[in-house]
Amino acid sequence: MNTAYYQGNRERLYAMMQPGSLLMLFSGEEVRKTNDEYYPFFADRSFVYFTGLKCRQAVLLALKDAEGSVAERLYLLPPDAIAERWTGTRIKPQEAESVSGVKDVRFIGALETDFSALANSGNYGAVYLDLYRISPADIDRPAHSWRNVIQREYPFLRLENANILIRRLRLIKQPCEIEALREAEKITKAGILAMMHASRPGKYEYQYKADFDYALAQFGPDGPGFPSIISAGKNNFCIHYYSYTGQAQDGDMILNDVGAQYDNMITDVSRGWPCNGRFSPRQRLLYECVLATSDYMFSIIRPGMPMEEVDATIRRYNAERLVEAGVLRSADEIGKLMWHGGSHHIGYDVHDVVERPAVLAPNMVFCVDVGVYHEEWGIGFRLEDNCLVTKNGCENLSAGIPRTIADIEAEIRRI
Repeated sequence: MNTAYYQGNRERLYAMMQPGSLLMLFSGEEVRKTNDEYYPFFADRSFVYFTGLKCRQAVLLALKDAEGSVAERLYLLPPDAIAERWTGTRIKPQEAESVSGVKDVRFIGALETDFSALANSGNYGAVYLDLYRISPADIDRPAHSWRNVIQREYPFLRLENANILIRRLRLIKQPCEIEALREAEKITKAGILAMMHASRPGKYEYQYKADFDYALAQFGPDGPGFPSIISAGKNNFCIHYYSYTGQAQDGDMILNDVGAQYDNMITDVSRGWPCNGRFSPRQRLLYECVLATSDYMFSIIRPGMPMEEVDATIRRYNAERLVEAGVLRSADEIGKLMWHGGSHHIGYDVHDVVERPAVLAPNMVFCVDVGVYHEEWGIGFRLEDNCLVTKNGCENLSAGIPRTIADIEAEIRRI
């Protein structure tokens, strides 16, 4: 991604804002882990989408006047020789301008005074903040803290949720984003192949994870785009499993739900295989149903298809295959074996923050995620690929990662 990309993203956002309004976007703050230790900082994904900057405690402030002209300012932490000795060099104004394209760069200490002057000028009637949160129990982010300040000190300003506008922008992927996803798929493939090649009975889940992480580290420091899900045997029945303490027993399926990031774009791929490299008859039976479902979806997905039909068709088609295979008595029982949805959008987030579309359109990218969890047989896995909607159909971006039984067995056994 280059400066023009970030500038273009901001321009499209500004065009959707009302005249006479302000916009504040925040990179975020560190979260304390324990005592004097913090979790590694991870910048707000929408802030990165609009600026390219990953520094903490940064703020983008945009001013759209009554005529529609926009001025923008960027606020950063100031230089601090002592703090930088401990935690690293802070980004300099000229560096931030070079990446983001924002020319008016100030230090964060001026933000409150600047905002007060703008709010009281009479030129602005609304403030856009990204107020998204998944649950009311989530901790407040800087946007929520500023919402409280505005409600208390500037009640004459109307609050608008910028997240609604941001979701619309992030839904359709730009060519450079799609190319970044292609690169991320190559890195993800290297990680999955590393796990396949080292797979064996007796191997611990944390060892599989180490194989994946090492492979990704050969491509740079970014690593996984989200916490890897890697499990064996009975642990496969925990959908989001992060313990990595289990040991693969002979005949166990290895489930992994992983993805690399490249230039801020994140993939999400799932593969399942027997740790010993040979599918048992029951594993083969279930896997062929799931693979047939995935292949069918990639044959029918195209622009104009209702988004809700992606999940519904995955569920229906997989149920029919399982009934034909004698695994289910009726398609109505599919809930016993399918425990999660069949699709979600990817991009700057692994579950991308986008406006859920009514119908598919070119350059949308989402997962086709087919899972089967048969507890009685002790077999659980999912096959998840990344689908790019094209002008006349779709493309499986992760098709190069082994997904057929023959290819998977060949990789594990190196035959």
